[in-house]
Amino acid sequence: MDDLRKKYLDAIAGAMDESTLEYVRVSAIGKKGEVALKMRELGKMTPEERQTAGPALNALKNEINSALMAKKEGLADAALNERLQTEWLDVSLPGRKRPAGTIHPISQVTEEVTAIFADMGFSVAEGPQIESDWFNFDALNIPPEHPARQEHDTFFMSLPEGADRAPHVLRTHTSPVQIRAMSEQGAPIRVIAPGRVYRCDYDQTHTPMFHQIEGLAIDKDISMANLKWVLEEFVRSFFEVDNVELRFRASHFPFTEPSAEVDIRCSWKDGTLKVGEGDDWLEILGSGMVHPKVLAAAGVDPEEWQGFAFGLGIDRIAMLKYGIPDLRAFFDSDLRWLRHYGFASLDQPNLQGGLSR
Repeated sequence: MDDLRKKYLDAIAGAMDESTLEYVRVSAIGKKGEVALKMRELGKMTPEERQTAGPALNALKNEINSALMAKKEGLADAALNERLQTEWLDVSLPGRKRPAGTIHPISQVTEEVTAIFADMGFSVAEGPQIESDWFNFDALNIPPEHPARQEHDTFFMSLPEGADRAPHVLRTHTSPVQIRAMSEQGAPIRVIAPGRVYRCDYDQTHTPMFHQIEGLAIDKDISMANLKWVLEEFVRSFFEVDNVELRFRASHFPFTEPSAEVDIRCSWKDGTLKVGEGDDWLEILGSGMVHPKVLAAAGVDPEEWQGFAFGLGIDRIAMLKYGIPDLRAFFDSDLRWLRHYGFASLDQPNLQGGLSR
């Protein structure tokens, strides 16, 4: 026993790596190891001999196991110390900078516009982007022969086989949301409807998918004067100018009567847009008093209620405010463009803290 103890304890102490240590373990207490073979001999001994040899062999096996575990931990600690010496790292150094994403100008401007109109008492209404022919055209007093109802201007959805209805469309404006809001809430009502819209067009200032925001206010004593004040306050807040001059030009929209397109006084000195000064005029939106037929289609009595509506392109006013020359770049997913025109995530627009970057 003493010879075995000395032999294997010395071998364990002299092992320099885990593979050598495993070899010693197998040689000593493996199934065919010397200690294991000695324990098999217990069956050939007399009871008196077993009482002496059995505990001694168990004690030897436990001692070798303990030495093996201690040596294994020692080798692991030595390997860790070696790694710490060779893989040295200064934990006090600053961490690597991670690139941060930016808020898209469309999202930012949508929030800016929403904040301005919310301050004037408008709530936000939403609706589906795939609309029925009735909501998108008929309820808005758009006649069947109107150019907007032709395939060269509108995306029509395919009809199921055997369907006896007009095909659904990708909404060409967010005006259907106004019909839905009036149908659900009735009057009085004051809402804005931001969202994506779709038209068959593509050039520097038009894309097949773009963004609009439309406003609607219905009450018993609303007039064009109220419309003018709302739009003046909006332009003043959005473009952050104290003085603004709007020009209302008579126009025609099927869903408003009278209708007016709205221009703002501006200048283009050195290619930079300045709102509220200069001798030029820039069209920014369409507006008018809601047509009685539109009110009736939404379930609102035109003999009792009246109101105004307006609509403007979010992409367009984003281009004007932040000097973005090409509308198509909004949808190119160019990271350089997004880093240049994007907004920090904490740049939340509000009337108190300012709306610009």
